Amino acid sequence: MSTIKVSNINATSTLTFDTSGTDRVTIDAAGNVGIGTATPAKQLEITGASRATITSLTDATSIAIDFDTAQNFAVTLAGNRTLENPTNIDPGQTGSIFVVQDGTGSRTLSFGSVWKFAGGTAPTLSTAAAAVDRLDYIVQTSTAIHAVATLALS
Repeated sequence: MSTIKVSNINATSTLTFDTSGTDRVTIDAAGNVGIGTATPAKQLEITGASRATITSLTDATSIAIDFDTAQNFAVTLAGNRTLENPTNIDPGQTGSIFVVQDGTGSRTLSFGSVWKFAGGTAPTLSTAAAAVDRLDYIVQTSTAIHAVATLALS
């Protein structure tokens, strides 16, 4: 592995990293970053697929979640639980949380005060053994995470 240090870049420069004649990463004069493209049209443009891993949360009476560790999460409930207010909340972050019932089922999940749902009421999650629900979220402010539940995924 090699390290590249770049200096003396001016407002009209474009910096491109390529391998075998294929553009891999480009930073244009406007500060736009392109991955897989030499001409990014937005602040970040990715040509091709991208992904964010699904990070396991630790099941506990109060489930802690740190938004600096991932954007997609999964947890299997082994009892009635509370999804705490996350740490490191940044407006604009989005993601999903898969909530799985253990082999017993009938587990409930309540939510910390920053979790906001349509109509002001948190959803009642599926309770069948091994049921899977998904919470999709977007952070509006440090005190408001808008969430939508998709229940009983199969």
